[in-house]
Amino acid sequence: MTTTIRRFVETDTGHRVPNHKSKCKHLHGHRYRFEAEIEGDVVEESGVSEEGMLIDFSDVSQILTEHIHDVVDHAFIVYENDLEARAALNLMGDQHRTVVVGFIPTAENLAKWAFEQVKPHIQTSYGNRLRLVAMHVRETPKSWASWRE
Repeated sequence: MTTTIRRFVETDTGHRVPNHKSKCKHLHGHRYRFEAEIEGDVVEESGVSEEGMLIDFSDVSQILTEHIHDVVDHAFIVYENDLEARAALNLMGDQHRTVVVGFIPTAENLAKWAFEQVKPHIQTSYGNRLRLVAMHVRETPKSWASWRE
């Protein structure tokens, strides 16, 4: 039997979808929620800090903060081939937080990116077969995307 937990971090992040047929082609931002879904076995080793858990929620928060939040919060994510947006962002100088990525920053692609950032840091403790199952990205209250390996 396997147990699943989820923990999230939220960011205020800008992006654009340069080839979009509608308003998403404009520079804009979202209150993103990056949510990690982790599964494994509950730690049964007596007397350890994680007894009764898969992993401490605060450890998951630390991973999400360091590898997602602190990278993209109050930043603008821009596709490396979006030359117009990159030129506009360059006008703001080095004080502007710009994250250049090799993909169009849709919720779907950000879910995959976030998965790849978090996965190496979810490690098994006490033989409980811990693994990152999915990253879920909420772009708006009504719009989510998920990446599963």
